[in-house]
Amino acid sequence: MITRTRLAAGACALVAALAAGIALPAGAAAGEPAGEDAPKVDLVLDVSGSMRTRDIDGGTRMAAAKQAFNEVLDATPEEVRLGIRTLGADYRGDDRRTGCKDTARLYPVGPLDRTEAKTAVATLAPTGWTPIGPALLAAADDLDGGDGSKRIVLISDGEDTCAPLDPCEVAREIAAKGIGLTIDTLGLVPNATMRQQLSCIAEATGGTYTSIEHTDELTDRVNQLVDRAADPVVTPVATEGTDVCTKAPTLESGLYTDREEFGQQRWYRVDVLPGQELRASVSVGADRAVNPSYGVLLRAVTVHGREIVRGEAAGEGRTDVISAGLRYPKADRDDADADKPAAETVCLQVTHSFSAAEGVKSTPGLPLELTVDVVEGPGDADDVASFGLGRGWWLLGVLVLAGFLAGLLWGWLSRWRFAVWRTN
Repeated sequence: MITRTRLAAGACALVAALAAGIALPAGAAAGEPAGEDAPKVDLVLDVSGSMRTRDIDGGTRMAAAKQAFNEVLDATPEEVRLGIRTLGADYRGDDRRTGCKDTARLYPVGPLDRTEAKTAVATLAPTGWTPIGPALLAAADDLDGGDGSKRIVLISDGEDTCAPLDPCEVAREIAAKGIGLTIDTLGLVPNATMRQQLSCIAEATGGTYTSIEHTDELTDRVNQLVDRAADPVVTPVATEGTDVCTKAPTLESGLYTDREEFGQQRWYRVDVLPGQELRASVSVGADRAVNPSYGVLLRAVTVHGREIVRGEAAGEGRTDVISAGLRYPKADRDDADADKPAAETVCLQVTHSFSAAEGVKSTPGLPLELTVDVVEGPGDADDVASFGLGRGWWLLGVLVLAGFLAGLLWGWLSRWRFAVWRTN
């Protein structure tokens, strides 16, 4: 009885140890820098009349924005070229046509003079309309030129008031230019309509949307986005797939961009040596209005047309980008005498089922981004994840053995102590 009790206690301790020790974080791989140009950030601030509202930490939305900007300007990395643009800051009248042109460059994108930038921000007062679309177009021009990363950070407390120039369509047009510009949006005390519009703007360019209700949240988020602009980025290489594999370009490991028309398929070739693993992924973006149901298919096929593996995904209009990926490990050769084993040519096929909405142009094709990575394949069984544990099986085995031996030892000591007690 006592032995069983002690063994049960040892088993409980083993379970606790497993729960605490097996899930260890894995290291993350860093990206590679692709350009030497300085990163650029344009902060676009809504200065419309609604920014007078006092609902952020007891103060106005404008006061929260000014405080956040001052702290962000102090923390901006030296290598970042930062500018500030306003919308709705100057025109106080009721003429909609004039109000929808009210966007101005408060501080030019370039080397940062913190005192000058703070002085310019201090002069702002909530004034007029909310021309988000025109402000985004102007901010894209502010960032024009150079190969470094480009980022617009839009801070607004309301939806655009200058339709029919839809800011979401403007963001799609900016993305279609292929200039590598990302738009991140922050909504101050958002409602459902504003959240939907700002989310659409961000998703169109691969950016992010964040809801803000406190001053410290605004400061932290803008700082994160400015710092992110300074991170090394990989610039995609433009390529052009073909309609058949035999004519397709041969790609090496890297990031590529292309365009694919509705109802079209694109082919690419990758050489994989024995003992290597091909990892590929594709993302297709809808840079114009499309019907709500769509999908993307990525296939790895032999030159003879036999499918090796596929990855696919489907969407229902909730996002403007859809992605799929695949992995193909090629077995190592048993012939050790071979001086240079021949590579296998793998054909990658990309197909999507986007369809254009009525009246929407079908050309140019939708933008796609293809990632290709050929790495050394798993050599031993312990390199492959098993039931999600991977190399953790070794740890599990050691813990089980240690728990078993500890239970036996504890049980033997308990029996010995009990025998001594009875004797005495």
